[in-house]
Amino acid sequence: MSTTIVECVPNFSEGRDARRVQAIIAAMRVDGVRLLDWSMDPDHNRSVVTLAGDPHAVVEAAVRGAGKAAQLIDLTRQEGLHPRIGAADVIPFVPISGIKLEQCVLLARQAGAEIWQRFGIPVYFYEAAAARPDRASLEDIRRGQFEELREAVRKDGARRPDLGGPGLHPTAGACAVGARRALVSYNLYFDSSDVSVVRAMAKEIRASSGGLKTVKALGVLTQGRIQLALNISDFAATPLSRVYSTVSHLATRHRVTLAESEIVGLLPEAACERESEWMRQLVGFDPETKVLERRLAAPLDWPGAD
Repeated sequence: MSTTIVECVPNFSEGRDARRVQAIIAAMRVDGVRLLDWSMDPDHNRSVVTLAGDPHAVVEAAVRGAGKAAQLIDLTRQEGLHPRIGAADVIPFVPISGIKLEQCVLLARQAGAEIWQRFGIPVYFYEAAAARPDRASLEDIRRGQFEELREAVRKDGARRPDLGGPGLHPTAGACAVGARRALVSYNLYFDSSDVSVVRAMAKEIRASSGGLKTVKALGVLTQGRIQLALNISDFAATPLSRVYSTVSHLATRHRVTLAESEIVGLLPEAACERESEWMRQLVGFDPETKVLERRLAAPLDWPGAD
């Protein structure tokens, strides 16, 4: 693999049909790209895929994935716990080695242009790739989800896509393409079914409500338990140990017990805190398969590969 490595973590709005997800992943098989991880969540009805490799090859892989997702996912029939505006909902590019965030912005713009030109799927640019200051936040772009956004774009010019449109793709919606630094996706489960508790916890901990810096939070009910779904976009500024400590205090105050937790996708080596309580709580965490740098050296086989 080239010493210049970019990561891409596309999220697709399908987490229940393994054949569809594997078909989307298989469509992203491009020379110079390695498959590092993929997972499905049936309650959120979402899959997360991690790719890495040569920047231009990764762009091509991401574009092909968006096209395949548009063929296989119909948002007018799709529902799940996770907010979404598109079949290929988000496609972020992340610098790993030999490349800067500013260069990932250019890759995001290139990918967005190809997605619109090839498949007629409108594109919003977010985070570092945002074309407008009010679109840096993914939450602002996704406000109201696919159902409300498809109506809003026809009435409100401020909500129209950055590329394409003005209307959304009738079944594939729109795609948010961005550039960002590595983040950690961290889910915590509690021994309660009272979703109001975890929604209150999410409001208290998320940065936009005055909680922890760089933390995004969503509270949902899944499999009969409440779940706090967190994204930590700068784990150097807000270490996972601090996040865990804050959540533990909130759980005590709300009289619920933390049952278990998990990492979705891969964990950068720099985010690991060996022998910490939060890492001991993780379910099914194997450093050989869940740490980004180790997976780079030992990627997965592509679906359908001999």
